[in-house]
Amino acid sequence: MRVFVAGASGAIGSRLVPQLIDRGHEVIGSFRSPGNAERVRALGAEPIALDLLDPPAVRQAVLETEPDAVVHQATALADLRDFKHFDRSFAQTNRLRTEGTDALLAAAREAGVRRFVAQSYASARYARVGGPGKTEDDPLDPAPVPAMRETVAAMRYLDQAVTHAGGVALRYGGFYGAPNDGLLEPVRKRQFPIVGNGGGVSSFIHLDDAAAATVLALEHDRAGIYNVVDDEPVPVREWLPVLAEVLGAKPPRHVPRWLARLFAGEAVVMMGTESRGASNAKAKRELGWEPRYASWREGFAAEVGAPAPSRVSA
Repeated sequence: MRVFVAGASGAIGSRLVPQLIDRGHEVIGSFRSPGNAERVRALGAEPIALDLLDPPAVRQAVLETEPDAVVHQATALADLRDFKHFDRSFAQTNRLRTEGTDALLAAAREAGVRRFVAQSYASARYARVGGPGKTEDDPLDPAPVPAMRETVAAMRYLDQAVTHAGGVALRYGGFYGAPNDGLLEPVRKRQFPIVGNGGGVSSFIHLDDAAAATVLALEHDRAGIYNVVDDEPVPVREWLPVLAEVLGAKPPRHVPRWLARLFAGEAVVMMGTESRGASNAKAKRELGWEPRYASWREGFAAEVGAPAPSRVSA
């Protein structure tokens, strides 16, 4: 297939392009930042400069390149630090998930492109009740914390727009595996504490595993929503000390909810104490996907060259 990858120079796009090429696909990779043309070309794709928030430019790019499929991996998530003002920090990504998605879907529809896969998100979106690993059929959080409402609405919009058009929305877990992973340094410096009881559940996915699932979703062409996460949803009080251990750092600090709310905001408190993770059973069953790193434990250790930590329940 000839595949148009929007956001080809990003964290997952840069893993996805080589995997698509290895499977025999031809890739057109869009980028926005100056200087990324050579990066995309080095990955093996035909580079094209594109602003997804410019619908006429998106239409022209898709019509001229004549792809058989479109993959939407464009975000603006680099250097995120201000989670207290969550929606403000994610404002550009929210536009890419709404306006950018609309522009790509409209262009794909006009070009007769039937296969469409887009990046969505799993962790901290499901209703904060019940077990740790939610399926795609479980309800989403009916009352997101105020600081996250716009971001949650943008992800819901993407899910609905893409699936209504017959495409696939992939709800990825928390990414890790990037050389510039922004989580590692705060953990090394003990700047990432366990909030309250640390009961908020996370679901992780290595970037290479996320890319592999994306290739399969594209090739299987099954419309719908899929959680793309590893096998082990886990509370913060368990994964954070393990990450500190494999990094050779001191154990994380503990802070009460009120203090975290004061300095980091309600979104951070919710994610650290109440959020739920996701189940990957549907992606395994319908796409035939198996993550290389079935657990974040092995994945975290592999990324820093440390032995896999022992499994100790929290």
